[in-house]
Amino acid sequence: MPAKGLKRLFAALSAHIAHPGPREAIANTVALVIVSNQPFYPLYLYWAVSPVISPSFLTFLSTPLFALVPSAMRRNSRLGRCLLLCAGIGNTLLCRFAFGSASGVEAFLFPCLMLSALLFRRDERIYAAGFIVLSFAAYLLPVDAIAAPLHLYQPQEYLALQRLNFLSAASLTALIGWLFARQRQGISAGDETGGDQ
Repeated sequence: MPAKGLKRLFAALSAHIAHPGPREAIANTVALVIVSNQPFYPLYLYWAVSPVISPSFLTFLSTPLFALVPSAMRRNSRLGRCLLLCAGIGNTLLCRFAFGSASGVEAFLFPCLMLSALLFRRDERIYAAGFIVLSFAAYLLPVDAIAAPLHLYQPQEYLALQRLNFLSAASLTALIGWLFARQRQGISAGDETGGDQ
């Protein structure tokens, strides 16, 4: 793709995730990062864990939800932020059923918890509390007692899968922290007004 085409693509993506509200812009950015990384998860799994990657295809069920976040955000800010968290918690729960608790995929609940605490304004604390409770409930759900994983990996493969999931979740959590640190002043101003876009 020529440089001009790439410029147009990045300009279109920037326009798609742009939002005057700092929390909303962060949520849109996180959603876009997840959408752009989801197609590579089976490849990471293949390179780092095992040639058996079929359970990872279930992660694509959540891709449309993450992709819809910026559009939902333009219609209603709160709806967009809630959609991002529903997609994140739902995808993590789905992956727990696909891979089992031994996979360490519940590490993705940490970025969900962080977003739950930071995406909502003071007058929206009930939403923050609700998503925090939902994240803990997703972790505490005894998935292994409900259904067997789609594939049983070898012990060393599970260790590699835990490393992969931890590194991915930690990277996403660090990105979220960095995005919020960059927007700190704008978010403080938003808290003082207590308004919603």
